Amino acid sequence: MSEKIKVIIADDSDFVRDGMKIILEADDGFEVVGSASNGREAVALARVTKPDVFLMDIQMPEMDGIEATKIIVEENLGKVLILTTFDDDDLVRRALQNGAKGYLIKNHTPDHLKQMIKSVYHGMGVMEENLLGTLAGEKNGPGLASGNAASGFDPSGYSERELDIITAVAEGLSNKEIAAKLFITEGTVKNYITSILSKEGLSHRTQLAVYYLTGQK
Repeated sequence: MSEKIKVIIADDSDFVRDGMKIILEADDGFEVVGSASNGREAVALARVTKPDVFLMDIQMPEMDGIEATKIIVEENLGKVLILTTFDDDDLVRRALQNGAKGYLIKNHTPDHLKQMIKSVYHGMGVMEENLLGTLAGEKNGPGLASGNAASGFDPSGYSERELDIITAVAEGLSNKEIAAKLFITEGTVKNYITSILSKEGLSHRTQLAVYYLTGQK
């Protein structure tokens, strides 16, 4: 039997913490090693329990999830999956820039939650598709133009077609949708994405989208 994924749940709501704990502990693949009501408690717990994945609320007292994520990533204490009821694009961006591996609104089903934890555990970034699209829409807004210092993404090594593909991936489009948008075949889209991921040393298209949107790999 494979080892259980060790999880810390950080949320200022007792209801949310208890609910997630019940969901995860009913599954043999997970072990909840601690619960925290704010970011400071989450960091302290992590230093003792060595979790694999954090379920991290953004808005909490004493220390919010964004600051806690920064410390957790800097100290290599585990991978962070942000969970929030607040569809706040600025908070999404800040959490990702601080090293969060994923971001989900709290309207998930138990099975979806568990699958996302597994994805983050195995090194894949996860985001709500609508949030990818929202952030991509901001990409050309003030302070987030392609390739500038605020973004961190360098477009200079790419052809115009490759940049079209990257932008479409960041908008959350499927290969089929990208092919239709750019009038090329799905096979061509797949080849482009494989080449781009290899060039950047990335393993998943969501990681590419996050890199394009935030400059963080």
